[in-house]
Amino acid sequence: MSTSILPGERPDRLEEECAVFGVFAPGEDVARMTCFGLQALQHRGQESAGIAVGDGETIMVSKDLGLVTQVFDEASLAALDGFVAVGHARYSTSGGAASWEAAQPHISAIDDVLIALAHNGTLINTNAMRTRLIDEGVQFRSGTDSEVAAKVIGQVTQATHHLRNGIRRAMEDIEGAYAMVLASPDSLYAFRDPNGIRPLCIGELPDGRGWAVSSETCGLDIVGAQYVRDVEPGEIVRFNRDGMHAEQGVAARKSAACIFEYVYFARPDSVIDGQSVYQARRNMGRILAQEAPVEADLVLGVPDSGVPSAMGYAFESGIPYADGIVKNRYVGRTFIEPTQAMRQLGIRLKLNPLRSVIEGKRLVVIDDSIVRGNTSKKLVQMLRDAGAAEVHLRIVSPEVLWPCFYGIDTDTRDQLIAANMDLDEMNAWIGSDSLAFISLEGLRASVPDARRQGFCDACFTGDYPVAIPDSVAKKSLLTKKDFEETYGEGAADEARPRTR
Repeated sequence: MSTSILPGERPDRLEEECAVFGVFAPGEDVARMTCFGLQALQHRGQESAGIAVGDGETIMVSKDLGLVTQVFDEASLAALDGFVAVGHARYSTSGGAASWEAAQPHISAIDDVLIALAHNGTLINTNAMRTRLIDEGVQFRSGTDSEVAAKVIGQVTQATHHLRNGIRRAMEDIEGAYAMVLASPDSLYAFRDPNGIRPLCIGELPDGRGWAVSSETCGLDIVGAQYVRDVEPGEIVRFNRDGMHAEQGVAARKSAACIFEYVYFARPDSVIDGQSVYQARRNMGRILAQEAPVEADLVLGVPDSGVPSAMGYAFESGIPYADGIVKNRYVGRTFIEPTQAMRQLGIRLKLNPLRSVIEGKRLVVIDDSIVRGNTSKKLVQMLRDAGAAEVHLRIVSPEVLWPCFYGIDTDTRDQLIAANMDLDEMNAWIGSDSLAFISLEGLRASVPDARRQGFCDACFTGDYPVAIPDSVAKKSLLTKKDFEETYGEGAADEARPRTR
C-alpha cells in the first residue's frame, strides 16, 4: 500500500530504514558517484542524506534533512574532494524523528584521525553499550544505534591502533541487523551482520579504477560498477590502494536474509544474492494465482511493487492485465499540517484509478502487503467510487503478524491488522469482495535462485533469528486485545507513538 505523506499518520506498509553506498576510486569524483548511488537507492530512505569523503589525511562530511537532490548540489559536491567515500539515505526507526544529528554518516575520532560510518538496519542491544560509553566519557550527538557502533569502533581502534580490531570488536558486541560501510581517510570498509539480514553487495569499476559497495545492485549499475559478489554474513571487506581484502570478522550464523526485500523493499531491477527481484515478484503473482484463484475481468497491480506480481497473476490465471491505477511519482513527504479532509484524500495524492478501464469490471487487485489496513480500505473504496463492480484483494506476502526489530517500521503488534483480526474480519473491515494472502511456502518458492535459502520471515512467523531482549519486546509483542487486558482499556492507543 502507498506510504502516507501526511504528518502524524502511520504508513500502511513496512518501511525500510536506510540505504548505504561506498566508493574507493583514486582519481575519480567519488562524492558525485556516491550521490548518484544514493539517488538510485532513494526508495530505501527519504528523510535525510549524507556523504563523507576521505582524502588521505582527514574526513569531510556533508549531510542534511531531505532527499538526496535536496541535500546536494554542485557546490556541496565540489567541496567533497577525495578518493574514498561513504553515503547514506535514512528512514528513521531508531533515534526518533528526523534530525540533523541523527542523519548519517556518523563521525568518530581516533586520536587525530576521523572515521565515518553509515548503517542500514537496527541494533537491539545498544542501550547498555551507550550507558557504558557515556560513563567512560564518550559524547553522543544523537540517539541512534548507528552512532553507538561508530563510537565503539573508534574507542577500540584507539586502544589497539588497528581499525579492523575496532570493527571486529563492534561486530562481537552488537546484536541485530546491520549492513555497514565505513570510511577512514584512506580506506573503505564494508561489513555485515552474521545472519546476513540486511543486504550489501560489491562491485568493481571498469579498467581497475576502483570499487563500490551498495545496499542493492541498482546502486552499482548507476555508477557503471560490475557486480562481483555480496558481502558474506559476518565478513569484513577492506578496499584500499592494495586492492580488496576480505576476512571473517565474526563467525557466520544461520542465514536469515530479509525475505521482504524481494516483496517490496528492493528495486525490481536489483539482484539480491543471485535472485532477480523482478522475477521473484513475477513468481509471487504466479504462485498466488494458483493458491487463490478468483473469477474476474481484469488484474490490476498497485504501483509500483505490485505491478510485476500482477503481471505474474494475469499470466497464470489467464485474466487480462490492465494499468488501472496511475501513480503520481512527484509527490513526496509534505510538512503542510493536514486537515481531516486532507487525510481522507491522502491516498489520491499518490494513486488515482482509471475509470475508463475499471468501470463495471470485476477486479483482482494485487499488492505487496497489508500492515495496518488503513490504506487498503481507502484504496478499495476509491476503486468502487470509480465504478468497479467487484474488488478482490490478493496480497503477495503472508499476513504480517509480528513486529520487526531489525530495521523495519513495525514497532508494536497491536498496530498490525492481521494480528488483531481474522481473515473474514479483515475482508469486512477493508470492504473488499474477497481477500487472500500468499502462503509462506509460496513466498519461499518464489525465490528459487537465491544462493542462500535461509530467510528471516519473523514478521510472518514470530521466529526471530536474533533473540529480542525483554526490555525491547515487553509491550511490542502484545496484540491490542492482550495489551488492553494487561494495561487497561485504551492503553494500546495511549502507548502507540503518534509520529515516527
